[in-house]
Amino acid sequence: MAVTYLKKADPAILAAGQAEARDTVEIMLTRIRQGGEAVVRDYAQRLDQWDGALVVERNEMAEAAAQVAPELRDALRYAHDNIRRFAEAQKASLTEFETELRPGLFAGQGVIPLQAAGCYVPGGRYSHVASALMSITTARVAGVADITACSPPRLGEGIPSAILYAMWLAGADRALALGGVQAIAAMTEGYFGAGKADILVGPGNQYVAEAKRQLFGEVGIDMFAGPTDVLIVADETADAETVAWDLVGQAEHGANSPVWLVTTSKALAADVLDLVPACCAALQEPNRSVAKQAWEERADVMLCDTREEMAICADRYAPEHLHVQAADLAWWQGRLQSYGSLFLGAEACVTFGDKAAGPNHVLPTDQAARYTGGLSVHKFLKTVTWQRVEADALPDLVRASATISRQEGMEGHAISAERRGDLHRPAPNLKVAQSG
Repeated sequence: MAVTYLKKADPAILAAGQAEARDTVEIMLTRIRQGGEAVVRDYAQRLDQWDGALVVERNEMAEAAAQVAPELRDALRYAHDNIRRFAEAQKASLTEFETELRPGLFAGQGVIPLQAAGCYVPGGRYSHVASALMSITTARVAGVADITACSPPRLGEGIPSAILYAMWLAGADRALALGGVQAIAAMTEGYFGAGKADILVGPGNQYVAEAKRQLFGEVGIDMFAGPTDVLIVADETADAETVAWDLVGQAEHGANSPVWLVTTSKALAADVLDLVPACCAALQEPNRSVAKQAWEERADVMLCDTREEMAICADRYAPEHLHVQAADLAWWQGRLQSYGSLFLGAEACVTFGDKAAGPNHVLPTDQAARYTGGLSVHKFLKTVTWQRVEADALPDLVRASATISRQEGMEGHAISAERRGDLHRPAPNLKVAQSG
């Protein structure tokens, strides 16, 4: 495959800070387990500079609506409606069933909502209002009984009113004014009146991601998430300035956010390489410096000979966001296989998916799209199976199960199976210890 790199990211930057985050998170989680809510409060005071109330009840979230501009309230309701409708359609696609595999052998699938979910809503440099809608709405549609949301408080303010309103609109039972590792630990342990989480979801910084990684197993998580990324597939029909702004729009997430372009047009690539620095410069600080650094350190620009080579390249990168700005969209939709979310055509936009279109914006990063999709209703549902056996099925089922069990050296399994049917053999004599 002929791929020419016109720009290449610096691989030495990728692992920076991972070891430090791992050690810090491990120490924090250990302290919180030992000291409970008191340690969480201490971290909130020292790390978030917050000594106000940590718990925000639903009625207080509702009151925050008065502090949100009407235009923003309308936008959030529009986005919430789209997200809810899409989640409801997802839920409808997963059904319970019963089937008779053979005469007398019945099996089926059940769908059970999780009892409690913890939804992390990032704060920090950006207030991710849309993240509240994406995670909480999806959990509520799935039927989760108890939903706790956490978001970092702002100095002197607490959780911003727009985020509180979005949490209320999406259906959170309560909010905790906590950020970072302490928020993840509080939801895991069920502190401050929260239900002890069965699953933790939502994006966050490297400390939030590392806390979720270390707690996985004890609690479910949506995915191991790294820096957000985008790959744009473009041919000669694409508009270079639109492509450049789409790359910059993703780069402003963070200086470690990868942005990639693969194209068959050398002219388009050259134009984009010229335009991106100017687009970065048009932003206000700190976004300008953040996007500029991401472009300089984490961007790849690749030139291919054919669209098939572009598709192979896209599948190899397995991006979180994959945006096709090329002719014959139907071909691309049928051909591409590894992505978190696919955006088809110049009219589509990662911003739409991130904010208001409906499909979830919590998506796999770091090439995890090779084996998983993003957050969905299905993450909050347990798909369980059951079986029931009638007499007609017993002879063959007993024979096959016992034969396989003995081949595996599991005599107890074989005897257990044979006691269900006419093929059972006498059980070995069992010596029962006599007391006294």
